[in-house]
Amino acid sequence: MKKITLFALCALLLAACTGNSYQAFEEDLNAFREEVGNVGLGVAVVKDNKIIYDNYFGVKNLETGEKIDAQSIFRIASISKSFTATAFMQLVEEGKVTLESDVSDLMGFTVRNPKYPETVITLEMLLSHTSSLNDTQGYFTLDVINPATNPNSAACYNDYEPGKGYQYCNLNFNMAGTILEKLSGERFDHYIVNHILNPLGLYGGYNIDALDSTRFAILYSYNPENDSLEAQPGAYRSRAEDIANYVTGYSTPIFSPTGGMKISTTDLAKYMMVHMNYGIYPGTQERIISEESSKNMQTPRSEDEHYGLALWRTTEYIPEIELVGHTGSAYGLRSAMFFHPEEKYGFVVISSGAKASDTELLKGIIKLMYDHFIANE
Repeated sequence: MKKITLFALCALLLAACTGNSYQAFEEDLNAFREEVGNVGLGVAVVKDNKIIYDNYFGVKNLETGEKIDAQSIFRIASISKSFTATAFMQLVEEGKVTLESDVSDLMGFTVRNPKYPETVITLEMLLSHTSSLNDTQGYFTLDVINPATNPNSAACYNDYEPGKGYQYCNLNFNMAGTILEKLSGERFDHYIVNHILNPLGLYGGYNIDALDSTRFAILYSYNPENDSLEAQPGAYRSRAEDIANYVTGYSTPIFSPTGGMKISTTDLAKYMMVHMNYGIYPGTQERIISEESSKNMQTPRSEDEHYGLALWRTTEYIPEIELVGHTGSAYGLRSAMFFHPEEKYGFVVISSGAKASDTELLKGIIKLMYDHFIANE
């Protein structure tokens, strides 16, 4: 009886300490949210392969006042790139392509930097932003890079040799999504659902029209001229008309493989755990990619930027601690997914709008989560 009482007392004390820790974090977070003018926010903390904390703050619609909650879905912008790269590692494992494959052969038209016409631009270069491509001609249609449709396609290339420099470029990943369709025989959005989301039991996707629109958190962009946060309906614009005229292997950019994933905070945290555990989801032991492929994604190709295959190594968010992950920014949204693969902890932040800069917002929230849930434990 005494043992049971002692156990119950310890459990109560632990719960009280945990509750106090959560309360202190939420007080600090809400003070920071007010300081940066945040509209809505979802956060999750993973430790020892478990989501130890997830919570939601603010509203998903300023007009109605409807609250952000666990069911809220956000467009996560460039974190989406990691889903595209993960899909490619599956195709590499199946022997359908190699990272050294020539993008010209895969695209069906010439993709060569005119300043270095003999240098092959590879799939690996697309996925690591070392292709020498840029976004100056746009990236929402492949016509910009196709010499047959854009007489100024040469402007899509930088002055340095492919593989010898780094420039972040969204066109890289919209091209990659197109190649994925050609190799797999599946429409891009279907492939991601069938081979990544469904096996992990996650709800989300790149096709806006296939998702429950009542769950979308409206995104708000800050206008400094009148100090206001303005709704961005384009973030969730229907693509039904485009899909009706879809050409597999060319129309892919309408789904934005570079930034079009829509998903909840909690489900993004579960996806993060796959990469934290080198390809396997600890909740179900479902393996999405091999350990070798996962480590390959986390291996930097650029010495200066430490960017791998849609995953980035950085000490920018926690001084002197290297985290692996990605950020996203579009339509006022700011998102971050960062983890420590050895120590098995990680953070997800998704903000639907704020007046602060990307760096100020994400740095501030990640540091708060680290201080309260990791450093002080």
